[in-house]
Amino acid sequence: MFKKLDSLENRYNNILSDLSDEKTLKDFSKYKELSKELSRIEPIIKKYKEYKKILKTIEDDKLLLKNGDTDLKELAEEDLKELENKRTSVIEELKKLIISDDPNDKKNIILEIRAGTGGDEAALFASELFRMYSRYSERRKWKIEILNANYSDLKGIKEIVVSIRGDKVYTRLKYESGVHRVQRVPQTETSGRIHTSTATVAVLPEAEEIDVKLDPKELRIDAFSASGPGGQNVNRNYTAIRITHLPTNIVVSIQDEKSQHKNKEKALRILRTRLYEIEQDKKNKELSRQRKSQVGTGERSEKIRTYNYPQNRVTDHRIGLNIHNLTEFLNGDMDYMLDQLITFFQAKKLEDELSFN
Repeated sequence: MFKKLDSLENRYNNILSDLSDEKTLKDFSKYKELSKELSRIEPIIKKYKEYKKILKTIEDDKLLLKNGDTDLKELAEEDLKELENKRTSVIEELKKLIISDDPNDKKNIILEIRAGTGGDEAALFASELFRMYSRYSERRKWKIEILNANYSDLKGIKEIVVSIRGDKVYTRLKYESGVHRVQRVPQTETSGRIHTSTATVAVLPEAEEIDVKLDPKELRIDAFSASGPGGQNVNRNYTAIRITHLPTNIVVSIQDEKSQHKNKEKALRILRTRLYEIEQDKKNKELSRQRKSQVGTGERSEKIRTYNYPQNRVTDHRIGLNIHNLTEFLNGDMDYMLDQLITFFQAKKLEDELSFN
């Protein structure tokens, strides 16, 4: 842990030096990027300096115990007990600061929900998941913006992409990525049999322009007329936008807005975020390779949660937590579950950090 703290302190000092450099002052993008990084690590460095100050005082008191007179020794003994307790407390605070030292924690998110196996029932379940996250966002005073949506004939959701903005959005929802499974009797089932359907959720930290630089030469932008269900033309103007990132072949299509400019803006936001995710995945895999262990992050390929209607139960399989209040959970009462997930993954991350260092 202290190796990491020393490394962060060196980085902190380098940033301060760079920010006062004339070249940086002329480069607004670079200045903004360094300022953001500084504000992220500054609380850690302040706490680390407090820790080192405590250590120095402990050393001074121990010298007094060896060489001081009787009165000074008594004072030093009392002071040492207090300082040892304070040192323990500061170490715990440093641990928390280090594991929350995720550069994405202050970001807004792009939330993607897609129907999985189960046909129309999966699409209906995906719409309920979207409603659940919408209700939770309302409770947290977050702002939701639909970027793209594709609905089924039964008013379910085949796919929806939304932006969620607000305080600690990524921190609260980052462990929601994965396969969500529902077990219930579908409305269309006449024999009363319980069916199992799935939907996938992806929570991506929304990338800003300073996070991902897009080269116009690497983009193919096509405009086309938006279409509704059944392929019929609902807009004779070419307002829908399809952007292809040629190096990765990632394609983003948006037709929600009547303005071509707004559709292009939304498509670029999604594209930046997906490219940012690819870069983050590379870094995480490299860390995993170095550490020879995988820090749990809620991979999208794994089944993370089951919503069982007959038993009024929500089960998170990663932490083995059962909540017998499905209706309220789907209405956005998710805090207890999310708190438990955050605690679990923070402990896992801290264990990994300490074992590695």
